Amino acid sequence: MTDTSFSAAAGLGTFERWLSVWVALAIGAGLLFGNLFPEVFAALAALEVASVNLPVAVLIWAMVYPMMVGVDFGALRQVGDKPKGLVVTLAVNWLIKPFTMAALGVLFFEVVFAGLIPPDDAQAYLAGVILLGAAPCTAMVFVWSNLTRGDPTYTLVQVSVNDVIMVFAFAPIVALLLGVTDIVVPWDTLLLSVGLYVILPLIAGYFTRKALVAQSGEAAVDVFKSRVQPFSIFGLLVTVVLLFGFQGEVIIERPLVIALIAVPLIIQSYGIFFVAYFAARAWNIPFNVAAPCALIGTSNFFELAVAVAISLFGLGSGAALATVVGVLVEVPVMLSLVAFANRTQHWFPKEKDAS
Repeated sequence: MTDTSFSAAAGLGTFERWLSVWVALAIGAGLLFGNLFPEVFAALAALEVASVNLPVAVLIWAMVYPMMVGVDFGALRQVGDKPKGLVVTLAVNWLIKPFTMAALGVLFFEVVFAGLIPPDDAQAYLAGVILLGAAPCTAMVFVWSNLTRGDPTYTLVQVSVNDVIMVFAFAPIVALLLGVTDIVVPWDTLLLSVGLYVILPLIAGYFTRKALVAQSGEAAVDVFKSRVQPFSIFGLLVTVVLLFGFQGEVIIERPLVIALIAVPLIIQSYGIFFVAYFAARAWNIPFNVAAPCALIGTSNFFELAVAVAISLFGLGSGAALATVVGVLVEVPVMLSLVAFANRTQHWFPKEKDAS
């Protein structure tokens, strides 16, 4: 029997365990520096080419590229090994999650919080949560899967399949949902963002991985990722500082805005997890597949969401702010779900007993 008292946080590295703390500190730094040095932030905002902010583009690449090196497309050959888990993953991630996130955004930003949020801001926050909802997790799901002792091969397969689908489906789904909610979609900027922050890093990651494996095997990939991980951390935190530097005046005037944005994000996270988790239970999927298939949809590829929000709506936009709030709430929510999954694993059959 697996020890259900196993501590979720114990399997996380220092950065992952305290991610929400680092992000909170970066938010504070951004608010402080944005008010002390507004001319510096204005100069950084002006460094744009084709609606792409160059400093932020570099920072986003620092975040995304190491994750793409970890994607093994050779795992796609094993796509049929555990089809039930993959069906649940794909159905939840692409047929349910983006649409429930958009619906919750409309409900809270345009109805429940209508008296607390100006209409223009509500539209911006809605755009941000839509971007989060359309981007299932790529990297952190390996951490969550490990904490539930999930099947590592299945986890790798689901991430690889999701990345392939994301290349083709992310832009159309985002455009559809933004259009349905009456938000103008700059298609050229959206496609440029997908190319810049999904396709190009994916290609670069593929060739980097191929070269590393040819040189020293799979162990070389792990060594490389550990070496570049500090750049990924740096990219995330500096991006948060920049975002909140531009948002400082808005947040100081209305400090409750962070909590308001967090409400639909938290409800979405728990709701999506339980939809996938109980679907897996009903389908008699073993726990080591059920847990990661539920967790991948709950977690978000927030690096991509942040990058696209900045490209589409600007560094100082409410959409960019909403994506960063997603980063802030993700780790505590995910750790609570990991703990729940570990406590309820006896609900599921062992892999050898699953039919």
